[in-house]
Amino acid sequence: MKLSEAAIAIAKRNAVGKSEHIEWDDKLGGFGLRVRNGRCTWIVQYKIGTQNRRVTLGTTEMLTAEQARNGWTTANGERRAGAAKIMVDARDGLDAAAARADRRKEASHTMGIAIFKYLEAKQNKLRPRSYQSTKRDLGYCSNLHRLQLSSITRADIASEISALAKRSGPAAANHARGTLSALFRWAIGEGLCDENPVVGTNTQAQNGPRERSLSDAEAAAIWLAAPENDYGRILKLLMLTGCRRSEIGSLEWSEIDLEARTITLPKHRTKNGQEHVVPLCDSAVAVIESIPRRDRDHVFGIGVGGFGGWAKWKSRIDETLQFKTPWTVHDVRRTVRTGLGTLGVAPHIAEAVLNHLPAKLVRTYDRNRYEPEKRAALDAWATHLAVAVAQATGANVTTLRPVTA
Repeated sequence: MKLSEAAIAIAKRNAVGKSEHIEWDDKLGGFGLRVRNGRCTWIVQYKIGTQNRRVTLGTTEMLTAEQARNGWTTANGERRAGAAKIMVDARDGLDAAAARADRRKEASHTMGIAIFKYLEAKQNKLRPRSYQSTKRDLGYCSNLHRLQLSSITRADIASEISALAKRSGPAAANHARGTLSALFRWAIGEGLCDENPVVGTNTQAQNGPRERSLSDAEAAAIWLAAPENDYGRILKLLMLTGCRRSEIGSLEWSEIDLEARTITLPKHRTKNGQEHVVPLCDSAVAVIESIPRRDRDHVFGIGVGGFGGWAKWKSRIDETLQFKTPWTVHDVRRTVRTGLGTLGVAPHIAEAVLNHLPAKLVRTYDRNRYEPEKRAALDAWATHLAVAVAQATGANVTTLRPVTA
């Protein structure tokens, strides 16, 4: 019989009591419908030389009989050959099964797949913060992810590191360079490639610690340019809390208490290994309440883990801002600290807001966490920022007087 949708029911009836049953098409030799454990799959069988080959085209839920016979277009716009084309190619000596195996082998050796395997191998060997840092560094190099691991050259690495230095600063670029080198050393040991193309590339010149602090006008411009998506909401929360970008980018819903108006960062997610309670002002609560709830632990991002689109969205917002002096997301944290000082917040309170540990002798005898003072400081900063944003839109408002805390 000619295979069609109507043939599916017949094939299922004929398969009763059998572990596997195949109905072959009368019109196109080698085109078949296989029934195994109640599951129906379109197949094509052909011969290359003296060897029999069989290719699975897809289930009957995925493909119609016409698609399986004559080909179809995937959701990504790729054209796939059906049974008729595969049979014609087989007569010309082209082996569809071998071609598929080669494609799978090539795909398994892309840098993106190597990164997945590397992170899987390192997850239980690295400390949580080191693992997240490694994952972030490798995510920066998204332009390399689709390349074959063995085809990546020293020039590719140098270009990617140079671009990262321009986006995020030389320190971030050099850190990512070290992580890439570790990945390639692991890949060589796994037999995925033969050389480490990071070797011989230049490190980026670092001019000591960054000192960039955004002006009120620049902070307001970033606030107004922040897109209505995860990246924009992260930027606003960074401005309102002074947290590190990894702390907000990997924020989990379980860490947020809207009733208490706090974020509690567990010790394994902070740089100094100390739990950090972050007070939330009215604006921060409003940002969090605007976030769509999804069935996942992390507040931001998609897939596994937290937010991962830092470079892409930083580049897009920079196109809007057109600042004369480059800035990084970490400059926001420095801006909050500078702003608190400008407002008259006592240094030890401002440092507590950023979860900076005091000198060992001080923290030995002063166990106060200064929660009310931290809240007052961030409330004052949020009001100051709101005034700057209002002024940037042309509103006739005045700045606040410095407060003491």
